[in-house]
This record gives sequence, C-alpha cells and structure tokens, in this order.
Amino acid sequence: MKKIAKKVLDIEIKELKKLYKRINDDFIRAVEMINNIDGSVVVTGMGKSGLIGKKISATLASTGTPSFFVHPAEASHGDLGMIRKKDIVLAISNSGNTEELIGILPSIKRMGLSIIAMTGNKNSELANHSDVILDISVGEEACPLDLAPTASTTNTLVLGDMLAITLLKVKGFKEEDFALYHPGGTLGKKLLLKVEDIMLTGSDIPLVKPDMKLKNAIINVMIPKNEGGLVIVNDRDILLGIYTDGDFKRTLEKYGELKNLQMKDVMTENPKTIKKDRMAEYALKVMEDNNISILVVVDDSKKVVGHIQMKDLLKAGVV
Repeated sequence: MKKIAKKVLDIEIKELKKLYKRINDDFIRAVEMINNIDGSVVVTGMGKSGLIGKKISATLASTGTPSFFVHPAEASHGDLGMIRKKDIVLAISNSGNTEELIGILPSIKRMGLSIIAMTGNKNSELANHSDVILDISVGEEACPLDLAPTASTTNTLVLGDMLAITLLKVKGFKEEDFALYHPGGTLGKKLLLKVEDIMLTGSDIPLVKPDMKLKNAIINVMIPKNEGGLVIVNDRDILLGIYTDGDFKRTLEKYGELKNLQMKDVMTENPKTIKKDRMAEYALKVMEDNNISILVVVDDSKKVVGHIQMKDLLKAGVV
C-alpha cells in the first residue's frame, strides 16, 4: 500500500513541476485582466472541476480579489443573472468540452465578458471561446485507471493559488486586510486586536504603592482582583516594578514568611512593558519570548495605563 501511495505522490509532483513553464505571458495577462476589473471573478466548472473552482474562488475572495462561484448547470437556468458586465469569468474544464459549461459560454460572450479558461485541451470549445488559456494538462493522472481526475485537479488547484497569491502581492494586500475578511478566526483576532482592546484599565489594574505592606497588598488587592500580579507605581502612576505569583513563591523561599516586607523590598524593577497601540499578537510574542504571563501597558512617560495577562489573550482568542 505504501508503494501505491508513493506512486501517486510521484506522479502528482512530476505533473506539478510542469507549471513552472506555464508561468508565461498568458499567466501574466490573466493576472492583469483580473487586477484591472471593477467587478468580481466568477468561477465556474462542473464536477471535480467545480469543487476545485469553489476553493479557488474562496481563496481569491479571502485575499483581496472579489469572487464567487456559479454552477454552470444552474447558470443555464437563471443564475447567469448573478453575473454583471464588469465581472470576468474563470471557467474550468480539463477536457474543455464539458457540456453544461460549453452551453453557457455564448451567453457569457454576448454579455461582453472576458473568459479565462483553465483547461488541459487548447483545441477545445472552451479554449476557442476564451480570451486567455491557462494550461492545466497532465501527461498522466495518478489514478491507474486514468478515470478519476487527480493530477489534473491538483494542477488546477495550485494554478488557482498561483493566481490568488500573485494578485495579493500586486494589490498590496496586507495582514490587516486579511484580518478584516477573517474577523471570526483566531488568525483574524491576532491581526485585528490591539493591546488596548484587551487590557485592563482604571480601577481594574492591580496598582499598589512601594511602601505598602506585601501582606496587605496580596490580601486587599491581588486576591480580590483575581490577578496574577501587582503593579507598583509612584504617586503619579509611573511604573516602578511588578510583583507576580512567581515572585510570591520566591519570597516565601527566601524569607520564610511575609514579615513586615514592603512592596519595594520584593518587587521586580524594570519589568517588560508594552504600548497600548501594539497588536495583541505582539504582546503574545513578548510574553512567550520572555517566559512571562503579565505585561504592563505604559505611555511614553512610563505612566501605567493598562495591564494585560496571558489569560486575557486566551479569553480574546489570540492564543
């Protein structure tokens, strides 16, 4: 069985490598045509080509190129009305002679739309109706019966990714744009959320003064606020240090008891800080790189304006 699986992989890799030579003038023209439209890329295809087409359309849409999929059979029964004159059609058919797809091409041309074909047959009906032809042909399918589309659908999928990512770069599509289209996902949250969107502020910040007794600070501030640390500030709320759960354990190991210790005796000076306008993802990186779970948010004068913990990032879905 391993031998069979490796044979499939070998065939698909061999056929994929042929795409290098197909990054040609036709490919560049297709990118330019799509980049210059004011409408959407309408992807269409039957069967396995249609399934691949749906993925290509989704990738285009999520990377800055408006796109939607239209089933060719449904298109011939009214769904052609979804297509506008400012759109462009990306039609997929390995044979290039798929009946349902060929049937809607004359209507698409009468609407004045350009057609980009993904086909393995440059002499097909689809090719003849198209303005640009992107070659997805393969020497052999991975299916030993040469019936199930395998290598050809892989080539189509990868060629679609090549189009989408090239367009992404040409359009100057950035992480912030990607996050805008993915607000519900973890990645979107990492890219959209800033520290100021998550941090604790005002009376929720566990602030204490340096001369406060450690015991009182833990009982009256740290425990009631259910926070993993204390932020030590002066009378102007300028950051002096922090004191964490880990520091408490080290205090007990060193002194045996809290005695009459004050915050200034046990606090960690010059802790890691962050500005409120930094991305939440950056806060996560600082915490992970420094093996800490708390960051104090300060302004340019080192005045404490917020407090953020790993649990806040977890709750917000950044982690």
